[in-house]
Amino acid sequence: MNQEFFQHIFDKHQDIEAVPSNKEIATWALKLIRLLYPEQSKKFFSSVEEIEHELQLLESELTKIMNATKACENCDNQEKSREFFKKLPDLYALLNTDVQGILNGDPAAKSEFEVIRAYPGFYAISFYRVAHGLLKLDIPVIPRILTEYAHSKTGIDIHPGAEIGEYMHIDHGTGIVIGETTKIGNNVKIYQGVTLGALSVEKNMASTKRHPTVEDHVVIYAGATILGGETVIGAHSIIGGNVWLTKSVPPHSLVYHESKAKVVERQVKDSQ
Repeated sequence: MNQEFFQHIFDKHQDIEAVPSNKEIATWALKLIRLLYPEQSKKFFSSVEEIEHELQLLESELTKIMNATKACENCDNQEKSREFFKKLPDLYALLNTDVQGILNGDPAAKSEFEVIRAYPGFYAISFYRVAHGLLKLDIPVIPRILTEYAHSKTGIDIHPGAEIGEYMHIDHGTGIVIGETTKIGNNVKIYQGVTLGALSVEKNMASTKRHPTVEDHVVIYAGATILGGETVIGAHSIIGGNVWLTKSVPPHSLVYHESKAKVVERQVKDSQ
């Protein structure tokens, strides 16, 4: 190995010397989520002013993370941080619908406290909502770090670019994959092992819609695989376990395996 190689490696180390670790970046998001949901935290705030001060610190910390990661080199990172925190009430309201979606949809859920404190689905969706909010401000890198951290903790892989509506209910969750251009409506329930993926992973398709659209009030049972950017699951449909779908189904569809070799699709009046 020559001196040029060593110099190249050294220069790379110099470039990232001050960058916080992925865990440190995720800790920022976790502190924010725990501020919104003290059910997950043992930190106590004795006044509104203390909460306001903590939010100011988190805003400043986000700016520092953006500066360190050079996530957006030509951006006003402080202004982007400010914009993110201005939208925090909306993010909180959306997360509250997810809590209700899980509580209303899972007979085993006894309280909001239990959902917030113990459910991996809520943990994953919380990180996704924060990451998606950052991505909508055109902040790169950091959103993916956050969702991959949640993925490592829960086994639930949600790309921050996915668009997910209100009252999202992830039940059990392990092995779920939700791709970048997926669109999910309101009151959707997804069980473990579900893949909302692409039919092709060619690099030249990066700017196209590659993942399915799932309309309102859909239930997708464990192990189902739904692929393709033109695939639409109509509202109030039920997709059975281990179904493989690469075509659209109309609203109020019931799709399931009748045998190993046959998939049955029929209409139902109401899936809820």
